[in-house]
Amino acid sequence: MENKILGIHHITAIAGDAQRNHDFYTRVLGLRMVKKTVNFDDPETYHFYFGDETGTPGTILTFFPWGNRVRRGWRGTQQVTEIGYAVPEGSLAFWKERLEKNHVILNNVASKFGEEYLTFLDPDGLKLELTVPKEADTRIPWETAEVKAEHATRGFHHITITTVKKDATARVLTDIFGYRLLQQEVNRFRFVTDAVKQAALVDLVEAPGESVGFVGGGSVHHVAFRVKDEATLMLFREKVLAQGLNITEKIDRNYFYSLYFREPGGVLFEIATDNPGFTADEAVGDLGTGLKLPSQYEGYRKRIESVLPQLD
Repeated sequence: MENKILGIHHITAIAGDAQRNHDFYTRVLGLRMVKKTVNFDDPETYHFYFGDETGTPGTILTFFPWGNRVRRGWRGTQQVTEIGYAVPEGSLAFWKERLEKNHVILNNVASKFGEEYLTFLDPDGLKLELTVPKEADTRIPWETAEVKAEHATRGFHHITITTVKKDATARVLTDIFGYRLLQQEVNRFRFVTDAVKQAALVDLVEAPGESVGFVGGGSVHHVAFRVKDEATLMLFREKVLAQGLNITEKIDRNYFYSLYFREPGGVLFEIATDNPGFTADEAVGDLGTGLKLPSQYEGYRKRIESVLPQLD
């Protein structure tokens, strides 16, 4: 892999009740809980990571479940407003039936850019889509007793960013991240990176009359783009600075290293490394089973465990 952005690394969103969030993503959607840790800035709040067997970049959806402290968000401009997962051809009927049985709010199957998709909301109102890609997604999925490989999600297909005007955000994607415009349908512009085959798409939707969204429960907090290692991470830091944008210093997130900056359209972007990965403190077979704390909080484990909601 070259010194390029390798598509989407992970997406982080905000939820309310921790148990409800855990159950929906592990039981209904059939994802694996890859890591159970805490918010580095708020250690009395969980940080859940859901993905495939090992938490491969491009499959990882993470949540801060803030319980009754959270205010409900709403979709609008300056936000990631949709998260798209890739699913196999012929699986949408299974998913529609499964979501209906679990009383999930959903729409009928529709099509955009020549691909069928099913839109639904998670229990906090986060908007998700299951998309059948034109080219079959060959990633190996996590399977559960109820969601087998022939239906299971493969990882991210795309994200959608809603913006008043797309140009400044598009320049970040093209001039810094190396994406190119692939297609346009009305006010939706699809950008792609050729560096990877999956988790490679970003849609920009121009909505000049729409109000600014509020990031709360059921909203995306930030989206992280993937690089192979720390050296590449710091090369992109220089690229962001050269465009006159503010960006953080390198931050150690235990399972990857990160930089954060707010793109001109208002969305918080992260750039995150593949290394060291989620097996840094747990074997593959044990991922997500224990509460893992950053070293600065390990001395407060008993207090933290007494405050965090107990999960069934």
